[in-house]
Amino acid sequence: MDNGTAMAKLVIITGMSGAGKTIAVQSLEDLGFFCVDNLPPVLIPKFAELIESSNGKIGKVALVIDLRGREFFTALSESLNYMKEHYTISYEILFLDATDSVLVQRYKESRRRHPLAPEGLPLEGIGLERRLLEDLKGLATQVIDTTSLKPAKLKEQIVSRFTNAEQKTFSVNLTSFGYKYGVPIDADLIFDCRFLPNPHYVDHLRPNTGQNAEVYEYVMKWPETQTFLSKLLDMLNFLIPMYEKEGKSQLVIGIGCTGGKHRSVAIAEYLGRTLGSSDTETVRVSHRDSDRDRH
Repeated sequence: MDNGTAMAKLVIITGMSGAGKTIAVQSLEDLGFFCVDNLPPVLIPKFAELIESSNGKIGKVALVIDLRGREFFTALSESLNYMKEHYTISYEILFLDATDSVLVQRYKESRRRHPLAPEGLPLEGIGLERRLLEDLKGLATQVIDTTSLKPAKLKEQIVSRFTNAEQKTFSVNLTSFGYKYGVPIDADLIFDCRFLPNPHYVDHLRPNTGQNAEVYEYVMKWPETQTFLSKLLDMLNFLIPMYEKEGKSQLVIGIGCTGGKHRSVAIAEYLGRTLGSSDTETVRVSHRDSDRDRH
């Protein structure tokens, strides 16, 4: 039923309380999305009917869904299945997350009570909410870890991911990190390169990161590095189309070393250049911890 009108786009924003849903919905509003906050999941089919009957006047919609119990997750699953069967609207689920310690700190700074623990400690509510949202996080097409993101950076990520989303380009996000600072909680795949020779023990290389030409060449020159990259690329070339076929719009790959400064940065840079040569994926490279100890 092609009438020349682009397929409507629906983004469902959910995730942990305090992880940045308000900033996300404001960012999508700035991109021209029609936004509705705190919509009960059972009303999604009615909203889908409204979108389709608008004849293209309502083309981009974002709904904020806060799940407060198992019955809400069941209602959301049933509503999404009904929408897939009866409407032509495409949808994505954007899940926002952060570490427990950061969420607790945000609640302390805002002096708000956690909605699932109004009389108790924020950590109790966070633990309960995380358990309730486990299944929904598994269904998400995009997960963003806001632990170390300032509001402006989160908005930048939202705008980047949803601008020109109608092009249907699959996004691969490569993130280097240091294990001593914790594993990225939004990563779909994690690869450990701490077994590679470490530039940290070479005095003149230590101050620089893996983006420096000398450090990069040092990491790349070893036979074990080349063997690792060959096997890793073979795996990723198989996995990426599988994730895309499953309906994911992005894949987050974490590359870790001890401090997230040398080896993981160099490997992420190499993968970014290699995977970025494809016409079917957008590849982004970021380095979470590379500047942590630089003064």
